[in-house]
Amino acid sequence: CPQALLTRTHIFACGGTVGAIMTCPLEVLKTRLQSSGLTLRPVFQVQLGTFNGAGIIRPGLVTPGLLQVLRSILEKEGPKSLFRGLGPNLVGVAPSRAIYFAAYSKSKETFNGIFVPNSGIVHMSSAGFAAFVTNSLMNPIWMVKTRMQLERKAHGEKKMNALQCARYVYKTEGMRGFYRGLTASYAGISETMICFLIYETLKKYLAQSRFTTPDTDTEKGASDFLGLMVAAAFAKGCASCIAYPHEVIRTRLREEGSKYKYFFQTARLVAVEEGYAAFYRGLIPQLIRQIPNTAIVLSTYELIVHLLGEPSK
Repeated sequence: CPQALLTRTHIFACGGTVGAIMTCPLEVLKTRLQSSGLTLRPVFQVQLGTFNGAGIIRPGLVTPGLLQVLRSILEKEGPKSLFRGLGPNLVGVAPSRAIYFAAYSKSKETFNGIFVPNSGIVHMSSAGFAAFVTNSLMNPIWMVKTRMQLERKAHGEKKMNALQCARYVYKTEGMRGFYRGLTASYAGISETMICFLIYETLKKYLAQSRFTTPDTDTEKGASDFLGLMVAAAFAKGCASCIAYPHEVIRTRLREEGSKYKYFFQTARLVAVEEGYAAFYRGLIPQLIRQIPNTAIVLSTYELIVHLLGEPSK
């Protein structure tokens, strides 16, 4: 019912706001690691295999680690820089959760009437449609957030706030600038679809094993929701690792005045210039940030559905 939908939306909005504040430093670190402006460390590698057995010293570049990037930001820009982009993130988290949740619930009802109810194709289609709608509507806000996170200013230098950043993007690139990286976001829909397919499959397996256990009470207990949290964490971890390259491509597309123009052109440039390992820069902070967040969000969703007395669809 509309009242139940509104209640769940409010709870997800509050949870998303708290999560955005707590994980903002991880998101800034992830974005910096993904960017082309990251300063790579020079190293010298010894390559063996010459005729006289001597080694050849070859120069190379190594991506700085998570702690090195963190130390650099703290020393050069100050602790406040770890919360760059928090403003647009807080502005966007509530409507994005509301849009996604509403689109997923409604599309799932529709697809259940077209395909086999609660089948894998229903879960994937619903998650994909919800992600498509959310990305299309929210991209301007996420674009501003990324630009703010990529801005490097030393101690004492004035940084742009969200409104100033939005005005600058409009002045230099027009309305089209707010939709940079949207194609990469569409490619990232695959991550959402994979995540929900794995989660719903595990959820169905957990429900079957629960009801086949003798003397099992029909009421859900803490262990049931803990199992759903583990399922959600596993699903998000797998999906993030599989679909992560789109995140790097999206950040590159959103960089100011960069040579990256289109999705496949960006992918080709990154692969040729930096190697395929560059597509996974920033994966560690992404996993640290997203896995517990997704586990909490999806288990909270299941808890709300249970408390409201609705059937789990």
